Formats: sequence, C-alpha cells, structure tokens
Amino acid sequence: MEAEGLGWLLVPLHQLVSWVAAGAMVFGGVVPYIPQYRDIRRTQNADGFSTHVCLVLLVANILRILFWFGRHFESPLLWQSVIMILTMLLMLKLCTEVRVANELNLKRRSFADFDPHHFWHWSSFADYVQCVLAFTGVAGYITYLSIDSTLFVETLGFFAVLTEAMLGVPQLYRNYCHRSTEGMSLKMVLMWTSGDTFKTAYFLLNSAPLQFSVCGLLQVLVDLAILGQAYAFAHHPQKPVPHAVHPVSAKAL
Repeated sequence: MEAEGLGWLLVPLHQLVSWVAAGAMVFGGVVPYIPQYRDIRRTQNADGFSTHVCLVLLVANILRILFWFGRHFESPLLWQSVIMILTMLLMLKLCTEVRVANELNLKRRSFADFDPHHFWHWSSFADYVQCVLAFTGVAGYITYLSIDSTLFVETLGFFAVLTEAMLGVPQLYRNYCHRSTEGMSLKMVLMWTSGDTFKTAYFLLNSAPLQFSVCGLLQVLVDLAILGQAYAFAHHPQKPVPHAVHPVSAKAL
C-alpha cells in the first residue's frame, strides 16, 4: 500500500520535473541575452556585442528546424529554435538601430549590393531579414528535394548543431587577438556555460540524436576555453593598444 501511495506521488512529481526541464530548454538559451539587450539600450552602444553571434545562432537554428522535418526530435528543442530565432532578430534590430544612430556618416550598405566585403554589416534591419529569408528559402528548398536521403538529413543535423557549437569561436579568436576580454561580460559567459552544460545533460538523458550530444560537449569546451582566457588575461594583462574611446558595453554570449 505504501509503495502504491508513493507511486501516486512520484508520477505527478516526475511530470512536473519534466515540464520544468522542458521550459528551461525552451527559454533558457535566451536568458543571457536579456541583460545584454538592456545594456545596449541603456548605453546606446553595441560595440561590445558582435552581431556575428546572431548570424551563427540564426543559421544553426534554421538548420535545426529543417532537420526536424527529416528526423523528429524532442518538441522543446524545436520550440527553443523558434524562440532563439526571434530573440536574435530582436538583437539585430537593436544593434543596427544603435550603430546607425551613432555613426551618422556611415555609408549605406545593403544586402542587395551583394558585396562580400560588407556581408552582415548592413545599414538597415530589413537587409538582415532579407538575408535570413533568402537563406531559409534556399536551405528549405534543398531540404525538400533531399528529405528522403538519410545521409543528407543526418548531415544537416550535424551541421546545425556544429554551427551552434562554434558560437563562441569568434569571441575566442577576438580575445586571443586583443589579448584581452574587455567588453565581454563574464557573467554572461558563466550563464552560457551553465546553460550549455544543462543542455548537454538534457540531450544525453533524453536520448537526443547523437549530433546534439557531441556538439553540446564541444560547446561546453569552447565556453570553458573563453573562461580560461578571462582568467589568464586578468592575471597577465597586456599593454593596451591605442584606439578610439567608446562607451563600454557588455559582451553577451
């Protein structure tokens, strides 16, 4: 009787834990960007945030959604991609508006110029939307034609999560080149690391496709490398290179 009573209690508790974990997966990825968004609005300066972070996450999550059509996976992971895409578009909109407002003499660049030297450095948010829609259309059409190929679907899933796993690499490289993590929010990187660790554990415990688990582990390693840079450069600072003075804003990953 006690066992039956305990079982009656554990079933709803297990469901509650599952719902909380699913909610954390869906919305947890965007939490680190909320303080960054507020900092940019407050300082009206986006120099500390690289819009290439948005590019990487947009590509990764669009590919992940397309992968779902070929091989269904956990619904929270699908909704996570949708939420992340919307979040990155909001970040892009704010960063573009702030940059254009601060650089009055900035020459107008547009997606329609098809200039590779100024790719992802356009003057209007609409240009970024056009680029995202173009990429989604081309990738979606190719996926539609190849959806019956297991090799294509598995490769698509691998590239989706590998792209996301490489999110921190531009920041890692920037830190290395500048021998400094100035402008990067350590709190954001810590939140990113904890989130990626939770996400990877979720992949492993819920038997997600192998690509998710492997690239999740890679993403945690990149996060740890950035934290290692923050520690190393803080204890062995380099002589600063002269540059134009700008208000400091936090870098969120």
